[in-house]
Amino acid sequence: MEPLVDTVIEDPRWEGANLPALADKAATAAFAALGLPEPGFSLCLMGCDDARIAELNGQFRLKGTATNVLSFPSENRMAEATGLAPDLPEPGDADDPEELGDIAISYDTCAREAAEQGKDMSQHVTHLVVHGILHLLGYDHIDDSDADVMEGLETRILAGLGIDDPYRATQL
Repeated sequence: MEPLVDTVIEDPRWEGANLPALADKAATAAFAALGLPEPGFSLCLMGCDDARIAELNGQFRLKGTATNVLSFPSENRMAEATGLAPDLPEPGDADDPEELGDIAISYDTCAREAAEQGKDMSQHVTHLVVHGILHLLGYDHIDDSDADVMEGLETRILAGLGIDDPYRATQL
């Protein structure tokens, strides 16, 4: 069976973190929570380092600093109004899946954040991959009402994987 996420490893530390398996697990959970068929969609995840993600952040967001995860949707799928969930894309089929876009994730930033926040690295990475996939599907956190929708969905998906609410600790 083909992996759900096409994972490209640029930084070999991601091999030890088992990024391909974490990405497939996160995508399977996200798609199931949204009622989307797995074989109907494709996406690519690049595991890189801070230097590479800072380069991408500068090129595409005009912010030349490292970040944990970046998403590059294949098309604009944003909700029509703030505080609403976006319309989900129509799936393709197993031979011609709908391309959702690309995600880049930095090992350096993820490892640092997990250590600083006292989180398990694999759980933190799973959260960030779910976060990136939701961005590909049109979810965002530009304003509080959009953040409430996106974070609520992330929390529900992660709970299904046995991962604690990643926002709870930051809200205390």
